Amino acid sequence: MTAAVRATAVPGLPAFREGDDLADHIARRCALSDGDVVVVAHKAISKCEGRVVDLTTVSPGARAVAIAERDGKDARQVQVVLDEAAEVLREERGVLIAITRHGFICANAGVDASNAGARETVVLLPLDPDASARALRSRLRAITGREVAVLVTDSFGRAWRHGQCDVAIGIAGLAPLIDHRGGLDADGRPMSATWIALADEVAAAADLARSKAGGQPVVV
Repeated sequence: MTAAVRATAVPGLPAFREGDDLADHIARRCALSDGDVVVVAHKAISKCEGRVVDLTTVSPGARAVAIAERDGKDARQVQVVLDEAAEVLREERGVLIAITRHGFICANAGVDASNAGARETVVLLPLDPDASARALRSRLRAITGREVAVLVTDSFGRAWRHGQCDVAIGIAGLAPLIDHRGGLDADGRPMSATWIALADEVAAAADLARSKAGGQPVVV
């Protein structure tokens, strides 16, 4: 038995703003089929949901100022990170490793200035990425009549590894894990630890098909 995976970036999407109908934009630019997985970089959803901060409106506190002076950072952006962090676990090399309100452990609590759409602007993680995925899936079903799954993704670092890799932070319509524990391997031995992170693997595969700087936040 052989299997193939095809990942295609959705072309021609605009720079999203608060209130935009993301599902409508996707549906008008690609033909979805039942069983497709629509993988969306969280920034597209965050922008549509208004999870964007204008740094000119931020007044940094003493802790943010101290961190910024030490690390050569913008104190206003540091303050946004502190505001988004449920807990800061570690400060190292200008990066705050934090636990977000969602329970994610990631750099700078997911606050990011890249591809933010404007100078002096940062994008935050969605308040509830699973709810965002469910809402987008429902809207796509209403527009297209198709039953698709939706993943919301972000780029995370990995412990003891260089570089980042896209992972799923919000899921709707897809079982995130494949549990082989208790089954037998090819040699007939019982498997005790084989628990596949399917959603993360799909997120990483989708990221290979898009341009990070080319305005392609959605992959099917």
